[in-house]
Amino acid sequence: MERVFLLLGSNLGDSRQTLSRAVQAIDQSIGNVVAQSPLYQSSAWGLESQPDFLNQAVLINTTLPAASLLDQIKELERQLGRTDTVHWGPRIIDIDILLYGEQIIQTDRLTVPHAQLTVRRFALQPLNDLAATMVHPVHRLTIRQLLDVCQDQGVVVRLAE
Repeated sequence: MERVFLLLGSNLGDSRQTLSRAVQAIDQSIGNVVAQSPLYQSSAWGLESQPDFLNQAVLINTTLPAASLLDQIKELERQLGRTDTVHWGPRIIDIDILLYGEQIIQTDRLTVPHAQLTVRRFALQPLNDLAATMVHPVHRLTIRQLLDVCQDQGVVVRLAE
């Protein structure tokens, strides 16, 4: 059983509803949802001329190997209405594997820990809510420390529940 941290994001349609449906589907078909961060709103990253994103970190326990987990996530994204779009463009759902236990994985299809985790405040902030003292397996700093030194100046606002 692996403890896996996912980041969910949406900026098209009813994003709150989409994230809620994604969490339910993850719990039913991918792995037991152990914890969820609050929702956060942030400006788009990369391609900035698009609606703000809602993001949420989710901790799951799963028996799926990392590659199979990625396949299941991609299928779930399709079921929830995601289509191939512009890189970093608007999307109805985006699910990233941030951390897969303490493993370091580098393949053509998957990099874990997520390659951009440490430079994205919108990912670090919700992850910090769930795992502030967890040590990043590559950088050897806690998530809280990574958040403290993150140079991303994007505004990330915690939403009321």
